[in-house]
Amino acid sequence: MNKAFTFFTLYIFSFISNTAIAADIRSIGVPYIQNYPKSVYQSGNQNWSVSMDENHIMYFGNSEGLLAFDGRYWQLYQMPNRIIVRAVAADGKGKVYAGGFGEFGYWAHNKEGKFTYTSLIKLIPEGYPLIDEIWKIYVDGDRVIFQSFSSIYIYQNGRISKPVKADQPFLFLLKAGKRFFVEVLSKGLFEMKGDRLYPLKGSESLTNSSILTILPFGKEKYLIGTAKNGLFIYDGELIKPWKNQADEFLKTFQLNNGVQVLGRYFAFGTILNGVIILDSTGRVVQQINKSGGLLNNTILSLYADPGQNLWLGLDNGIDRIELNSPLYFYFDKNGIFGTVYSSIIHQDKIYLGTNQGLFYSELLSNANSPFQSFEFKLIPGSQGQVWDLSLIDGQLLCGHNEGTFLVSENNIRKISSINGGWMIKKLSAEPQKLIQGTYTGLAIYQKDENGSWKFSHRVEKFGEPSRFVEQDRQGQVWVSHAYKGVYKLTLSPDLKTVTESVYYDSRQGLPGSYHINVFNLENRIVFSSDSGFYIYDAISNRFLNYQELNKRLGTFAFSNRIIPAGNHKYWFIDHGKAALMDFSKAGRLMIDSISFSPLDGRMVQYYENISRIGSAYLISVDDGFAIYKDDKNAIRQSGSLPKVIIRKVENITDRIFTITENTSSGIIEIPFKQNNIRITFALPYYRQAKVRYQDFLEGYSNQWSEWSTQTQKEFTNLSQGDYQFRVRASVNGKLISDTALFEFTVLPPWYASNWAVTVYCLLLIGLIIIFRKSYFLKLKRHQEEIQQKMQQEKEEYLRQEALAKEQMIVKLKNEQLEAELAGKNRELANSAMNIVYKNELLQKIDDELSALKDSSGKKLSEEQLRKIRKVIDEGMSDERDWNVFEKSFNEAHENFFKRLKANYPDLVPNDLKLCAYLRLNMSSKEIASLLNISLRGVEIRRYRLRKKLHIAPDKNLVEFLIEF
Repeated sequence: MNKAFTFFTLYIFSFISNTAIAADIRSIGVPYIQNYPKSVYQSGNQNWSVSMDENHIMYFGNSEGLLAFDGRYWQLYQMPNRIIVRAVAADGKGKVYAGGFGEFGYWAHNKEGKFTYTSLIKLIPEGYPLIDEIWKIYVDGDRVIFQSFSSIYIYQNGRISKPVKADQPFLFLLKAGKRFFVEVLSKGLFEMKGDRLYPLKGSESLTNSSILTILPFGKEKYLIGTAKNGLFIYDGELIKPWKNQADEFLKTFQLNNGVQVLGRYFAFGTILNGVIILDSTGRVVQQINKSGGLLNNTILSLYADPGQNLWLGLDNGIDRIELNSPLYFYFDKNGIFGTVYSSIIHQDKIYLGTNQGLFYSELLSNANSPFQSFEFKLIPGSQGQVWDLSLIDGQLLCGHNEGTFLVSENNIRKISSINGGWMIKKLSAEPQKLIQGTYTGLAIYQKDENGSWKFSHRVEKFGEPSRFVEQDRQGQVWVSHAYKGVYKLTLSPDLKTVTESVYYDSRQGLPGSYHINVFNLENRIVFSSDSGFYIYDAISNRFLNYQELNKRLGTFAFSNRIIPAGNHKYWFIDHGKAALMDFSKAGRLMIDSISFSPLDGRMVQYYENISRIGSAYLISVDDGFAIYKDDKNAIRQSGSLPKVIIRKVENITDRIFTITENTSSGIIEIPFKQNNIRITFALPYYRQAKVRYQDFLEGYSNQWSEWSTQTQKEFTNLSQGDYQFRVRASVNGKLISDTALFEFTVLPPWYASNWAVTVYCLLLIGLIIIFRKSYFLKLKRHQEEIQQKMQQEKEEYLRQEALAKEQMIVKLKNEQLEAELAGKNRELANSAMNIVYKNELLQKIDDELSALKDSSGKKLSEEQLRKIRKVIDEGMSDERDWNVFEKSFNEAHENFFKRLKANYPDLVPNDLKLCAYLRLNMSSKEIASLLNISLRGVEIRRYRLRKKLHIAPDKNLVEFLIEF
């Protein structure tokens, strides 16, 4: 049985890998298909032709115009009159030729970097107008060939020569290698050489066969495809039918186009049933239609790019097929078997365990079928939820909601009635026995006398739901609860009962109680959780974070399931995302997650199932299965990356508009008022991969940015100067593309532009001239001011000097006057003193007269004395003395009496006399002598005078009169 199984495994492996030595396309399932529906590219339904330019940008002849795709962004360019683009061809030199009804020309970037259209219709020689559709365009060296059903136009060296015509309409001009063939209706196949048509020898049998494709077929041979008559081989002499597995298929579903792929395969698109791919022996290796994943069964155009992608222009949408994809799929488009929880291949059959039961199909359902097909049928009695399919020692066991079954061919036999067989595996300590996790605990199986597995017993004293079960090196059994926590079980030697059960949760170091699963990884028990992987430390009886593993796993450190893949490889499943980990090299972990990105979200979460078949793997997905062949060939073929292309530079300052779509045409100048820009870029890499970008704007930043999936970069408020924008891409974190460069200059603002600087210079020169003139004028004025000031100072000096002289003169005069006044005062004083002396003398004489006696000694009589005294009195009161005094006083004290009389009109002459004597600071005795009154009389007069002058009591009368 083991030998038979080994032989069968090798057979299955060879079948899955198809022709493992000579081929890359497999026959089971379909390769990965990327759909681009109308809702994605936002243009017309039909896509009539496909081409790729030198930058790996894809172009499609669409019913609404020319459609471009760079791997990230779609762009529609409309033709004149919005005609349908039937044909498109890139010349690899920057031009994309396109044609439709009554129009053909090319698209290219103009001087401003805008992708614009140039019509070539005006170059057609007069008399040969284009009145129908352009269906084919070929770039052949320095010439471009445009073909309609009535004419073939050749554009070369900037002109169009006289078109190639025939007596009858053409069908399609077809290029095979370096040769061009065209079917002339009712006449057969012709070859175009230069600008002439030559009938092809032996092609008469293909007259009116509607030849739609001609492909190179070995050395000097060509494969001819017709619409309804199948395929033919032309060897240069004869044309013979090529009998192959697809013959009837192509005749029935109407071949429409063809292309050679991967060097040794031939893909043919049909009108009614998708694509079929043949190898060089005529064997069908793939047939892909709408039920296999295409958007539409009508293939209007085919194109094989250098990256091993087959592009399909459909009647409704666009598809891309990864021909050498490591993943091939089969989907239940008709909903026959429901959601798939497990799958496996056994004894020339493929089994699917679903929520509706166990289904099977012959692996080779029809030996005469041109391609692999499946006819899944429900195995009677298997209705219900199937959880697990396990192949152990050549026997297929089915874990079912209603128990466990042994599967043989298309029959099942129940061997256990314990509900819910989640998983079953050999005990590591006793490989002759199986242990199974169920809804209600553990079950043990062993072989009967015929070598068939049979139910032995239920393990007692443990009845918890057991989702995953593993046995460690010490023989203890670890069970992860279906909903929470982990159990460590010690079984009795006969495995019939649990002798010790320990429950673990967050109290023993686990991050929580829910979603804890147990697995065996390289003979070590590990525990998965939402916080990463943990390991158990028996010494401390606690769980520890498995940091060494978690760091290397990256995002897959949070995987919820590990599935052994053999040869030290393991599948890590992170909530619907899968990765294949290789632990074969110590200290080095190799991770491949990108290859399985098409599986994201397709597997049943928490019930993912992957079974190994030789070096291939059968992966259960929601509505079918996928097959993965661990083949590095595809990786090697995609080792070189295209360069990142900068698709568009836009201004985003006020309104968004395109600055340029061609950054390779030189340095772009951007006005300062438009210094807010957005740069859009993309890597034209079309295979399923994780593409990330890194950019660096020299002149703005100092280092490369972090890797990111963003394909747009915005820069705002850029200062004036020169900039270099660099961007590169990485694929799957390993391959790095060449760096794309965009150079641009932000022009200075108007106030810093060249003309502004010129104006500034002129203004500066003008200002200098004005300043110079102003300076000299100011200097002149300053000199004049100095001279004027000097003159003024001189005049002032002279004036001051004259004033000083005048003052000196005045001073001298004043001194003279003061001297004169002092002299006059002295004279007044002397005069007054003389009067006083005179009066005193007269008074003494008067006094002496009283004592004078006559000769007889008797006093003189009064009569005698009266005359003398009268003379004395007249002498003492003589007004002449006063008049002389008053005159002298007025000369010394000008206008004193006038001012005194004017201010005090009540003053009488005696008052004026008293004021004069007081001003001279004369004593009361002297005044009394002058006035010929007593001292008492002087005091009385002084008192009266104070009252008349209204002098305050504290004011000295003499001081008042001196200050007056």
